[in-house]
Formats: sequence, structure tokens, C-alpha cells
Amino acid sequence: MTKNKAVFLDRDGVLNREMGDYVCRIEDFTVLEHNLAPLKELQDRGYMLIVATNQGGLAKGWYTEEQLAEMHQHLKNVYAQHGVTFADIYYCPHHPNFTGDCDCRKPKPGMLLRGIEQHNIDPTQSYFIGDRERDVEAGEAAGVTGILINSDQPISEVLHLIK
Repeated sequence: MTKNKAVFLDRDGVLNREMGDYVCRIEDFTVLEHNLAPLKELQDRGYMLIVATNQGGLAKGWYTEEQLAEMHQHLKNVYAQHGVTFADIYYCPHHPNFTGDCDCRKPKPGMLLRGIEQHNIDPTQSYFIGDRERDVEAGEAAGVTGILINSDQPISEVLHLIK
């Protein structure tokens, strides 16, 4: 059976505007529209798009699972209007100061490994675009090529790195 290829994406600073802290309210959730076209291009090139995001604000009680689901639905809706579909959205609800250690909080690769298994992905043909060093570390720990961008940087500027 042929394996899929994927581009894993961090959320804050990659798909929506970086706030400098947790995005806790739908009113503060601003989709980075300059990334709609490049993600559509990656999807058209045969890449699955999968989100992997640390959401330690859940453990801190700053927002609820329902509020997070509302933000993720909004994200999916905006991208869907431009023909972009996320195969999955994985999030780590833990925070080391509140819930102790886990295997899913980046830089650990748990979310990516789950996506690789659930979606039959070949990590050697896959990438992880993130705006923090921990994103690249998580990608590399999962056997995926990490691509570090600046917060809110257009993904179009790194498309040439994805073969």
C-alpha cells in the first residue's frame, strides 16, 4: 500500500496570527490569509495537511475544550472556503507546570507519530512547518523534515524547500 506524504503545521504563528501568548478567544483568532494559496498548492501537490499544536492554556484553565473546538472549526471553515482541507488537527492539552510530563507536547514527537500512524504517512516524504525550534525538533524526532519560519511569515517563502 502506498504511503501518504504530509505537511504538518504548527497553528499559532503559522496558520493564525501569533499573539505572543495563548489565543484564548475566537475574537482574537485571526487566520493568516497569505497562507491560503500556498497551502492549497501543497494540497494540490498531493500533501495531506495536518495541524499539530501545543495548547497548554487548556491545562492552565485559560480556555475550554469547547472554545478550542470553536477556534479550530473557524480555522477549518476559512481554509475550506479556499479549497484547503486539514486531514486532522492534533493538540496537546498538557502543560508541564500543571499536568507534568507527556509524550505529545512539542518538542516531543507524540502528535506527529500519531498522525503518521493514523494516516499511513511516510515521514521521509513529509515536512513540519513551525515558528519555534521545538516544532523542528518534534519533526526531526518523528523522522519528518522540519522547516523553521518566523511567526506570521508567508509559507510561500519556504515552498521551494518542499520537494
